Amino acid sequence: MLKITSYLTLDTSAKQLINHLNDEKTSLTFSENAVLIKLLDNSEEIWTKEQLLAEGWPDRVVAPTSLTQCISTLRRKLEPFSEVHLKAVARRGYQLHINERSHVKMVSLSDTDTIRAAFLDVSVMVKIAGALVVIGLIIYAWYQCEYHKVLKQTSFWNSDKQVELNIGGITESATLLYKNNTDQLHQSKWQKHLAPESNVVHGLNGFSAFALTNGNHYSFASCPGYALDDCDGKGIINITSLSPEPAGLNMREFVPLSKAMEERIRYNRVLIPQSSVDNFDGEIIEHHYHADVYFPMAGEKLIRGDFSISLVYEGDKSGKIYTTTCITDEDCITTPIKWKTRGTFNQYKQQIGEYDVDVFYTQIEQKEFIKPDFVTSSAMRFYREIRRMDIQVTELVFFRVHQTDNTAVWIFPFMDSLVAWSKYEKVQF
Repeated sequence: MLKITSYLTLDTSAKQLINHLNDEKTSLTFSENAVLIKLLDNSEEIWTKEQLLAEGWPDRVVAPTSLTQCISTLRRKLEPFSEVHLKAVARRGYQLHINERSHVKMVSLSDTDTIRAAFLDVSVMVKIAGALVVIGLIIYAWYQCEYHKVLKQTSFWNSDKQVELNIGGITESATLLYKNNTDQLHQSKWQKHLAPESNVVHGLNGFSAFALTNGNHYSFASCPGYALDDCDGKGIINITSLSPEPAGLNMREFVPLSKAMEERIRYNRVLIPQSSVDNFDGEIIEHHYHADVYFPMAGEKLIRGDFSISLVYEGDKSGKIYTTTCITDEDCITTPIKWKTRGTFNQYKQQIGEYDVDVFYTQIEQKEFIKPDFVTSSAMRFYREIRRMDIQVTELVFFRVHQTDNTAVWIFPFMDSLVAWSKYEKVQF
């Protein structure tokens, strides 16, 4: 088997030209086969008529016209293959010239040599262009992949600063989580929303806290205890301010009011619907996180956000996720604005500053938006935000910044990010 081009070979035993593009075979006579073999022996050499006559008609004496007829027939059979040229060199003989830069766009997948030649037997510019296309596809795939989105979302956050918070008359340092290019980080951005003359929390001796800002909103999450791991889930305070105007929150009144609001209505005890439980085989373990976040605004009713996340692992780092967001006000007039989602998650380990955080990248598969009959003016902005999310959002990213046996600290993707200290329980079905 002699290779002529990247897709054309000469089967010397069968005396056939084989076109691997369509597996078409062209038969040759003994003389045509022998002459072509000689010409292929060195495709750039000029072979004399005598040499070709000796190859095509061994041990025979024939007229020169026999070679002329043989060459003419060979040319006709090679004519479909534009890379191959059988040339007559005046007064010297014949030469076979093969153009190595084939313009053929398809190759035989069953011929490895043909495939290799099709890729290698091209110009440098074509190779460079092909490489750039491949690099471009790789870059595009990287930017579209989920892991890159996780890295990008994580890169927005920093945790290399502390702020002083005075809660209930006790001052402690809070770990600050803030987005890049945010320079308004003075403690007053959080502190000004607590009325100083009524900033009293009875029985509080010390606390641990996280503070967060996205540059527009300011939130903090605190739990009694001198160290982060001391939090047992009791006495958690999550407050987010959405307006630069001081809210003037009366902490003496806030603590009993928040307890009353939480005991009055609880929407998010267990999230997994019974139909989903029935579809699972074997035991189900629901990792349930719940947080109450309060949004004080000057001259308006106190708004409570009731947030829950339930995770059901189906692998080491993936599974089903159920979330519920409920918004109510202190008088229970807006009862409730509720948004439920169901989907899948992949869990990634990342770092925000010195903190190892778990990132939950969520693909939403189902949504349910419940609108109340009446929405107060203080709750209207939350109604609009949840309605926007219900229409536009198909992916959610949650950051679990800290975890204990009973609690966890989260960055929730609500109102353009807020921090919340949640209670944690494990529920088995």
